[in-house]
Amino acid sequence: MKKNWASFEYPTEIIFGNGRVCELKKRLQDLGVSRPLVVTDSGLRNTEAFRLTSAALGESLMDSEWFLFAGVHSNPIEQDVKDAAEVFRSKQCDGIVALGGGSALDVGKAARLLIADPSLELADFDYRLPWESPVPSVAIPTTAGTGSELGRSSVITLPNSHRKALLFHPHLMPDLVIADPELTRGLPPKLTAATGVDALTHCIESFTSPVFHPFCDGIALEGIHLIVEALPRACRDGGDLEARGMMLTAASMGGIAFHKDLGATHSLAHPLSALCGLHHGTANALCLSHVMAFNAERKPGTYRRVGISCGLDLHRDSDVDADHKTIEFITGFLTEIGLTEGLRAYGVKESDIEALSQQAVEDSCHLTNPVPVSIDDLKALYRKAL
Repeated sequence: MKKNWASFEYPTEIIFGNGRVCELKKRLQDLGVSRPLVVTDSGLRNTEAFRLTSAALGESLMDSEWFLFAGVHSNPIEQDVKDAAEVFRSKQCDGIVALGGGSALDVGKAARLLIADPSLELADFDYRLPWESPVPSVAIPTTAGTGSELGRSSVITLPNSHRKALLFHPHLMPDLVIADPELTRGLPPKLTAATGVDALTHCIESFTSPVFHPFCDGIALEGIHLIVEALPRACRDGGDLEARGMMLTAASMGGIAFHKDLGATHSLAHPLSALCGLHHGTANALCLSHVMAFNAERKPGTYRRVGISCGLDLHRDSDVDADHKTIEFITGFLTEIGLTEGLRAYGVKESDIEALSQQAVEDSCHLTNPVPVSIDDLKALYRKAL
């Protein structure tokens, strides 16, 4: 039974609903925060989501005791974390509001490491050592994808290795999440699709991971169900707040589910972002079906319950047929939301595969893939995805 030992924890408070961002200032006061630093990216400053958040804090930076770091890159780097921590210290802030997609949320979480210990090198952070942040934090997602608002990790590209480092610690989780569908209304269809498939990949890969975590399994299956129903609607009509709300919920569910761990799709996707600059959700989307086919060939029946959560009647099908129909459905679903191109369309070349595969095999996500994956397998999967 020892192989089934696990630890389960979901401590984060989530407040959900249209307009709930208006509670931000009061919620910060409840956390003892009076001088928050808002961590985001430059592109978000001109959005309605930023305007609504600013209004909730106090109409302008000039009128209120809150401060801004808007230097997060789309694939965040260590310097983003250092710069955010430096602004926090220089402005004598006492809390963090991470506003945006997964990149801003990850930087907001990781900055707390350097605020606690300015001498820390992120590459040296050891999750096994005792650590608890003295800095309260609030996460406000403006995309429905990464689930970083409920994650215990932060993914940051390190300068020396040009690799995405996974910084993990249970106390990296924010103290509060505000999930307000109004803040995702302006997300363009293509980004809605890419971030949504990131959430879908989290749910599929966490459910099929062999790690024992039945809590995550149930959450992952319901997340798949919500995404299949809501994501096409959100892509067609960005003002469909019911669909936007379902996607925000499903993305958070994906963030909870991958507490169980992920799979080979993520090992392929991380180097595509670090080396080729692909959006993480897009990278997942371009690799997902190929990895599913690889896994199903070696372990038939892997995707039966995934397909059932997609709405397919697979109860009487053979394992091989159930997998085939599920993969066919996912491929068609990606086509429906406009994610049909291969890696070449994003500038990835055959000559990139060696370096990509070397990073992918060193990425820990594939260690919890449903079946073992070698570096040669990863090379073959990249070629299929080209």
